Amino acid sequence: MIETYKEFTFEAAHQLQPFSGLHGHSFQVSVHLVGDPDPVFGWPANLYELEQQIEVVRMTLDHKYLNEIEGLSVPSLENVARWIWDKLELQFPQLDRVAVRRGAQGQAEGTVYNGRALQKARA
Repeated sequence: MIETYKEFTFEAAHQLQPFSGLHGHSFQVSVHLVGDPDPVFGWPANLYELEQQIEVVRMTLDHKYLNEIEGLSVPSLENVARWIWDKLELQFPQLDRVAVRRGAQGQAEGTVYNGRALQKARA
């Protein structure tokens, strides 16, 4: 087994009523894939294909008001991670987890979403 990841960033505004008013963040995301290594490239999935799909996700989120995106009416870090998972999991069965964080190094907060672990726990 091998694990590969791809990172991306986006800037967005949101609010979580009643906890906060409208404000924005720089978000950092890492998408992790796990699987048997390809005999030629060594990756568990084609990273060029992953990059194309990540760009679709990034453009949907970047410089947007997250509350207005379908499926993100409550855009907590946890819900953003799950939303990204949902956008990628069908194309990438090797998807293992999605991590979303915000804030400066040493003062960050974040979450890690693993949809497969949740599915197993519910079974």
